[in-house]
Amino acid sequence: MSFRGVTEEYMKFPKPESLKNIAELINCEFVGAANFPVLGMNEIHVVESGDIVFVDHPKYYDKALESAATIVLINKKVECPEGKALLISDDPFRDFNKLSSHFKPFRSSNNPISDAAKIGEGTVVQPNSFIGNNVTIGKGCTIHSNVSIYDDAVIGDNVTIHAGTVLGANAFYYKNRPEGYDRLLSCGRVVIQDNVDIGASCTIDKGVTGDTTIKAGTKIDNLVQIGHDTVIGEKCLIASQVGIAGCVVIEDEVTIWGQVGITSGITIGKKAVISAKAGVSKSLDGGKHYFGIPADDFRSKYKEIASIKKIPEILEILKNQDKK
Repeated sequence: MSFRGVTEEYMKFPKPESLKNIAELINCEFVGAANFPVLGMNEIHVVESGDIVFVDHPKYYDKALESAATIVLINKKVECPEGKALLISDDPFRDFNKLSSHFKPFRSSNNPISDAAKIGEGTVVQPNSFIGNNVTIGKGCTIHSNVSIYDDAVIGDNVTIHAGTVLGANAFYYKNRPEGYDRLLSCGRVVIQDNVDIGASCTIDKGVTGDTTIKAGTKIDNLVQIGHDTVIGEKCLIASQVGIAGCVVIEDEVTIWGQVGITSGITIGKKAVISAKAGVSKSLDGGKHYFGIPADDFRSKYKEIASIKKIPEILEILKNQDKK
């Protein structure tokens, strides 16, 4: 399957909308020409010209206003940057969800394999699997029993997905309100490129507005969780019980051993190796080996361990000095 044209900028409207129409949909004030073109909506890491981005905290106002997005859904009247437009809302999070519901409503399915799904030649779908609306699966794939593939997922050629795996569940993305947690609706996709193997009981969440992507040749063991909008490069190896948060970039040929936990929004460089049970809390350079909590390269970590082992000896020396 060709992945040309399969991009992360997924949440585009069926046709261009006007700023006035969007403002009327969410019942808010706008700043800019009534016919200012609105082409879609996206999170800040994937926005481009014509997109709406939302921001509801002063800490991120400048980032949103200076982003590639040309329409900013914001909860404060601010000076509008040249060439852009504003949607002034008392609750941008709520109104972003309203737009998601309007332009990308949930569609139930009456069949285990949707009539709108496209399945390539030689692909086998075992019993009790679910294939959602507008899913595309390439040639020569094997989808084992009890796999669930949510709407709009794109799967390449020669992909194997083992039993119990779920592709396309909601992003783990909530706003803490006094009455409880409010979920940001997920309208993105999961994209699995060619020659990927996915083990049993894995979960790969769809992007909020863009794609969660697993690139060609990557092999994933059982019981792995991959968060929304994460991009995993080509020919990576990911062992069992790894947890990867949202918006992580893992470059090509990275090896991640069992029970590694990776925090959101960081980058793991090409050909890095992360040993079992490491806790990754910051971006890591490629071409190095890492272990520990927090994860660090082997040389630095061993120096740290050696220093820690000297602490009793240092304490004993200090104790003897005090006696003198």
